[in-house]
Amino acid sequence: MQIETKLPKVGTTIFTVMSQLALEHKAVNLGQGFPDFDGPQAMRDALAAAMNAGRNQYAPMTGLPVLREQIARKTEALYGRKVNMDTEVTVTSGATEALFAAIAAVVRPGDEVIVLDPCYDSYEPAIELNGGRAVHVPLDPKTFAPDWQRVRDAITPKTRMILVNSPHNPCGAVFTPADLDALAAVTRERGILVLSDEVYEHIVFDGHPHQSVLRHAELAERSFVVSSFGKTFHCTGWKVGYCIAPRALSAEFRKVHQYLTFCTFTPAQVAFAEILDKDAQHYLDLPAFYQAKRDRFRALLEGSRFKALPVGGAYFQVVDYSALDDRDDLAFCEWLVKEGGVAAIPISAFYESPPPDQRLIRFCFAKSDATLEQAAERLHAL
Repeated sequence: MQIETKLPKVGTTIFTVMSQLALEHKAVNLGQGFPDFDGPQAMRDALAAAMNAGRNQYAPMTGLPVLREQIARKTEALYGRKVNMDTEVTVTSGATEALFAAIAAVVRPGDEVIVLDPCYDSYEPAIELNGGRAVHVPLDPKTFAPDWQRVRDAITPKTRMILVNSPHNPCGAVFTPADLDALAAVTRERGILVLSDEVYEHIVFDGHPHQSVLRHAELAERSFVVSSFGKTFHCTGWKVGYCIAPRALSAEFRKVHQYLTFCTFTPAQVAFAEILDKDAQHYLDLPAFYQAKRDRFRALLEGSRFKALPVGGAYFQVVDYSALDDRDDLAFCEWLVKEGGVAAIPISAFYESPPPDQRLIRFCFAKSDATLEQAAERLHAL
């Protein structure tokens, strides 16, 4: 059978590859970004109770009303943005589905979507599958901050959307209020849409508030904002997220969503609605919870040959390994998992054209102290 692939540049994701290598070599897996601990017991009990109470059939396409109501309340409380639970909030089967549905809803053949490199690897395939072209604009190679003039220079009459991500995966950079103002300025003249990936919204450090585009009235009127319950409640395998967008954008989003997954796992929606109603403190305490893990892991790395870069948010630590080895980051990660017993992710996997002299890899520190200590012991031995 002869098949002409629609995604000629796509193979198995680097996350799957490194996790498989970690299993084969019994390595400590700090590669793929998931916790090795569970979410709140009350939330897990609520899911079991929902299943046992018969809440096992289709949910409404847009999500359970009780959950959408809680999302709307949280959004107003945190970001000062009042959203309509019926017309502006859609529950999705994970953030990746929400990102795809938003792109599919508005990107047409020939459209361009600006992405900021390094960026998450699902963005470009979704753009290409919908006939668009990803235009890659590099972030600052040292700070991973956006250069808004370079973004402005990349805009053409074909630019349909700009895709942004803060807190940033893989690099942990976070937006400032000035970044929101700059984003508004570069999208204003041509009415360019914004897709904001904010799955790590509750993991921002050092006392800084998360700068959601929902805080910015002008941006909120032309943006899809995607969030993830899996990241917030330590249950990535439940695959539940949501998208907030103005009524007109949500209507188009839902046209895609209803034929992509139609609806999302009902018992989990019941559980999330209950935990949001009864335990808002969980996500309010999340910055301190993960900051302690960040600081612990950085302290464990001191004295090793890895240089830890600053982390403003999310649960990833980027390190420079150039003092240890000069091979490229993919080759180094393969060597590290086989010989060092620790799995990491090469930063080049997030780039269209990585800087040739960059020697950076990403560790996930959403792990128990015992896991982080075991990994650090192996890293010190290199």
